[in-house]
Amino acid sequence: MSRFVLITGCSSGIGLAAAHGLRQHGFSVIASTRSEEDAARLRREGFTAIRLDLADPASIDAGVAEALFLAGGRLYGLFNNGAYGQPGALEDLPTEALREQLETNLIGWHHLIRQVLPGMLAAGEGRIIQNSSILGLVAMRFRGAYNTSKFAIEGYSDTLRLELAGTGVHVSLIEPGPIDTRFRVNARDAFLRHIDPKESRHKKAYRQTLKRLEKEGPSGRFTLPPESCLPPLLHALNSRRPRARYPVTFPTRLFALLRRLLPTCWLDRLLVKSA
Repeated sequence: MSRFVLITGCSSGIGLAAAHGLRQHGFSVIASTRSEEDAARLRREGFTAIRLDLADPASIDAGVAEALFLAGGRLYGLFNNGAYGQPGALEDLPTEALREQLETNLIGWHHLIRQVLPGMLAAGEGRIIQNSSILGLVAMRFRGAYNTSKFAIEGYSDTLRLELAGTGVHVSLIEPGPIDTRFRVNARDAFLRHIDPKESRHKKAYRQTLKRLEKEGPSGRFTLPPESCLPPLLHALNSRRPRARYPVTFPTRLFALLRRLLPTCWLDRLLVKSA
């Protein structure tokens, strides 16, 4: 039988790489994007693609209904990947900007999970895979909104995994570090939309933030291509005992270790220098 997997955030980056990779490995991929234009482009590339905007509950409802119809009533897997990063110091961040960040990166994922989970439970099998981040393990300055959303996804996924124990539905977290995607472009747009650098005591640091976000190409020597997230995704979908967490990139593994070993004050010094 075909195993249908719904992937969110497939317009580019990790989501698009996952759609290509899972299709090549025999999964029936339902690729979703926030815009109908991107969904139409994916259809031209041969994908089954739908529109699903994680910030819009009505769009989630319609997208899930379409996905379930295409999948014959239930999904085998869900890869929650669609997200963005809102830069800016917390003191400069409008409340509405934090609300928008959580609506897309957390609340929308929850709304989606609640709709696909009954079919998985009825079938006694399923995989829910959440794309977290190194910033769900450690915090960095000027990334507070994104930190908050990813720390929340870590706790959410741990709770869901415990509550689904013994049902045949498994929950896994993929934890990428620096990946070569459009993340910085989207983050820059969010920064300019909500943060006024001229009025902030952090305006000097913001100049470095914008320089980093506007840099083209890989962000550093440890940056990996989006395809690097495919092996852990396949393991989480195929293994009889999928792991709770799949770290991707050297910085993720390093800081996960340092978080366990170092006193908080020592780790803080490293993170301040890394911002």
